[in-house]
Amino acid sequence: MEKWTLHWLEASGSLAEFRRELVDEFDAAYEAIARRMPPPRLDVLIQRLPGETIPEMGLVGRAYRSSMFTMTLDPDNPNFFSSLRTGALRRHVVHEVHHCLRMGGPGYGWTLGEALVSEGLAGQFVRHVLGTEPEPWEHAIASADLLRSPVGLQTLESRYYDHNEWFFGFGDKPKWLGYSLGYQMVGRWFASRGETDISTWVNASAADIMASALEEGLVLAES
Repeated sequence: MEKWTLHWLEASGSLAEFRRELVDEFDAAYEAIARRMPPPRLDVLIQRLPGETIPEMGLVGRAYRSSMFTMTLDPDNPNFFSSLRTGALRRHVVHEVHHCLRMGGPGYGWTLGEALVSEGLAGQFVRHVLGTEPEPWEHAIASADLLRSPVGLQTLESRYYDHNEWFFGFGDKPKWLGYSLGYQMVGRWFASRGETDISTWVNASAADIMASALEEGLVLAES
């Protein structure tokens, strides 16, 4: 893990008793990525914040720029130990690393469509690198339901969207709609292309993926 520096932020709570297991999971994520591509140089801030994670996981990651992301952990959450010991933390690390890689290329994006693509690419990258199944939020909405209610192209192209509503179920959108839709959009795009080089997993064009989703019926053209 020579290109990653882990910074332990402990003013809000110690993680000393879990440090060895946590480092092992970061190591495993690093080695998995290294088998596909040179890992990027990163600073990773690791902190303990009770009640500030995904309830179903006891952890949450957030990428800030091409060279840094945070991993917030809550050992008081009853799901934390399962996440630590069954691979969820490892998958989250790979997901956030992908965000950092994309931020160093085309960027996360400013529109709803670009955000859907960035989240879908990160999820599919985890599957590609680790050979794992989709996360619960990546198949929370069935493909058939997504096809029955396609999102309008103008909506995808808007910069004025509520990220929490689309991705976390605040407001009138189903919980995790954005993650499920993005995962489907990207998955179908890759399936239509066949085998591709690793740089495409990071730098794929959001416009191309949205155009493919339009053809697939996940996106609706508006007059």
